[in-house]
Parts: sequence; structure tokens; C-alpha cells
Amino acid sequence: MKNAFLAVVLVAFATTALGPEIAAQEAITSDAIIQALTPKPKTRSLSPDSSTISADDRAFVESLATTSRSITVEERKKVVDVIEVANLPAIDLEIYFGFDSAAIGAEAVPALMKLGQALTNDKLKGSIYLLGGHTDAKGADDYNQALSEKRAAAVRDFLEQNFGIPAQQLVSAGFGEEKLKNANDPEAAENRRVQVVRLSE
Repeated sequence: MKNAFLAVVLVAFATTALGPEIAAQEAITSDAIIQALTPKPKTRSLSPDSSTISADDRAFVESLATTSRSITVEERKKVVDVIEVANLPAIDLEIYFGFDSAAIGAEAVPALMKLGQALTNDKLKGSIYLLGGHTDAKGADDYNQALSEKRAAAVRDFLEQNFGIPAQQLVSAGFGEEKLKNANDPEAAENRRVQVVRLSE
């Protein structure tokens, strides 16, 4: 991964405002995903360059890609910190799952196909992706955490099976209801979403 781009996809059903949101399934295009995940040109300023992560943070992300276990609470927090500190390019997508289910149904396929097409495009392929599932606040914390992990794993498996993205480039993580996009309405559907974040050199 010497000169390759790294990427993080937070398959979210909640969380931070790191990028533009595509609210309607029919509005999603692979080109829009690619554009949103392409780092903006760097400018001379006193602030740190955007879309840049330190060597230590890059090593941390790469270590997540080589593990087969679920990532820990501390690792989840650290990866969110990496994303926020570097102000990385991102996009939110709606991915539909049935109530109380981690199965990918027909409604979820169009968005996942466009996501897969984007992530295998020459501009984005060869990167590491974090797939992080998030839920709304319905139900118990522990239950939501487990459901978010299953949903993230389902998206990982879909991208691997349908687009041949190597398993070592896909890290799945569950965030449960730790972060809500709409904290004023914790049970709102908008708290269930897919967040795609790209890390680059």
C-alpha cells in the first residue's frame, strides 16, 4: 500500500456530519460517490492539509484491515477521531434493511451496486474500507450494537462477493446507536444510513 489510497467506509445507520447526504435512493449514482470521495485540491494555509493522515494513523487503519475479529470500542473511537481530525472527504447513502434484519433485500441492492461500482473504479479501487453499521435508538443498546455489526458484515460480504473487493480491504464494524445524525429524534429513519469516508495520502 505504499502509494495506494486508503479509504474508510462507515456503513452507518447514524452519526457524524462528514459529507453531503444523498437522501433519495434514485438520486444515487456511482459518479456522485466517486466525486464526493475525491479529495479536494490542497491549498497553502496555516491549517493542516485536508485528506491527510499521519503515518501512525495509516498504520492503525492498515492493522484493522488484517484482523478477522470485531474491532474494539477503543478502535472505533480512534478511527472516528482520525476521520474528523483529517477532515476527510465523505458521503452519506441510504441503505435499506428490513426491520430487525441484517439481510440485504431487493430495496438495498441498487444503492449497494452503485457503491460497488464506485469503489472498484480506477479512482477509488485498491483502497481499504471500513464498513461501520449504525442504528437508530429503538431497542436496547446491546441489541442495536449486535444488529449494526451484522449489517456492516452483510454489506462487506455483498461487496466482496459481487465486486471481488478483497476481504483484507474491507473492515466491518458496528457502532450501534453511539452516534445519531438526528439527536432530536433518536428513532428517526435518517439515523440509519451508510457513511462513506475516504482516507488518502
